[in-house]
Amino acid sequence: MATTEKTLADLFLENLKDTYSAEKQIVRALSKMTKAAASRELAQAFETHRGETETQIERLEQVFEMMGKAARTKTCQAMQGLIEEANEVAQEFKGSGALDAALVAAAQEVEHYEIARYGSLKSWAQELGMDDAVKLLDQTLEEEKKTDKLLTKFAEKQANREAA
Repeated sequence: MATTEKTLADLFLENLKDTYSAEKQIVRALSKMTKAAASRELAQAFETHRGETETQIERLEQVFEMMGKAARTKTCQAMQGLIEEANEVAQEFKGSGALDAALVAAAQEVEHYEIARYGSLKSWAQELGMDDAVKLLDQTLEEEKKTDKLLTKFAEKQANREAA
C-alpha cells in the first residue's frame, strides 16, 4: 500500500479550507453577539467586525483562486467549540452586569485563534513563494490584531468595571 507524501502546499490548502469555515461561522456568530451585547458600543464593535469578516472571507476566496482551487470549507471544529462556549456564556450571564465582559472574553478567544491561524497561513504562503497570498493574509492578520486590541481597550475601559 503506497502512502502519498503530504507537502506544505497540502497543509496550506487544508488549513485554508478550515479557516474559510471558521470565518463563515464567525459571521453568523457575530450577528448573535451583536444582539446579545448589553452595551451599544460593544454591539457596534461586533457589527463592524462582522463587516470586516465578510471582507476577510472574500480575501480567502481570492487565495483559493490564486491556487486554482474552488473555495471549499472543511468544518473548523475549533471554531465550533469556541462559538458554542460563547453562546453558553451569553446565556449564563444574560441580564447581568458581567455579560459584556463575558462576551468580550469569548470574542478575544476567537481573535486569538484567528491570529494564530493567519500567522501560520502567512508563514506557509511565504515559504511557498505565494507573494500575493502573503499580502492578503497579512492584511487580515493585522485586522485581527487590531480587533483584539480594541476589545482589550473596551474591556479595560468599560466591560470589566461594570462586571465588578
